[in-house]
Amino acid sequence: MNASSRRFDALAGNYAVSEVHVSSPTRLRLHSLLPRVESVCDVACGAGHTGLGFAGIASRIVGVDPAPNMLVQFRQLAEERGVAIETVEAFAEAIPLPSASFDLVVCRFAAHHFSDLPQAMAEMTRLAKSGGYVAIIDMEGDENPALDALNHEIEVLHDPTHVRSYTAKYWRELFAANHLKVEACENRCREVPNGLTVKRWCELGGSGAEALQAIHERLAAVPPEWLADLEIARDADGRFRIPVRTLLILGRKLPESPI
Repeated sequence: MNASSRRFDALAGNYAVSEVHVSSPTRLRLHSLLPRVESVCDVACGAGHTGLGFAGIASRIVGVDPAPNMLVQFRQLAEERGVAIETVEAFAEAIPLPSASFDLVVCRFAAHHFSDLPQAMAEMTRLAKSGGYVAIIDMEGDENPALDALNHEIEVLHDPTHVRSYTAKYWRELFAANHLKVEACENRCREVPNGLTVKRWCELGGSGAEALQAIHERLAAVPPEWLADLEIARDADGRFRIPVRTLLILGRKLPESPI
């Protein structure tokens, strides 16, 4: 395991019950955009909430994750719900599954941790059938360089293994490079419509008291218009609330794709 997978292996129990991961407007939106799919691969699946969302729809659900304890959580949740699943311990950059195996390959809340995102995208595209779909839901970067730098600073304070939140422009380019026709690209999505307190965000991420204080101090020093642009609010008790802003992009694998 690398530093990121070790970190999340230790936090697996948090992610099994995390309100950000258990339910999500973007997950529901993804379902509304898709035709019926029979086979789903949930890449960097964590506790498996995204894959399990296809229970009763897909006849085959496979979860891939490099953290063994995350896969334990996935199997436990699936057993509790009476859902048959398969799990594979692997990194997104090297998935030991046959090519063209799935109607949908989906990755939610993980791409910002990948050490080699282009390679991971190539792997996810490889796993999709011709005419199948690849979907990403992930933290969104900002096209404004100053706001993007601030967002990145806060993300790294929250999670030192955070690599990068990518912009819609970058995702479109990456999908095109993998011969994926973009069917939908929706940004500025809010995973927590009413906002998640920074304290709760840090609890879920195991960030620690020092990180929590540093994030509060940094946000307190930011111009109000910057906070508004990032949709970070301050409630009546002085607590900062973040929307967990994400992007959803869905692409269809073209028949002529060489991958």
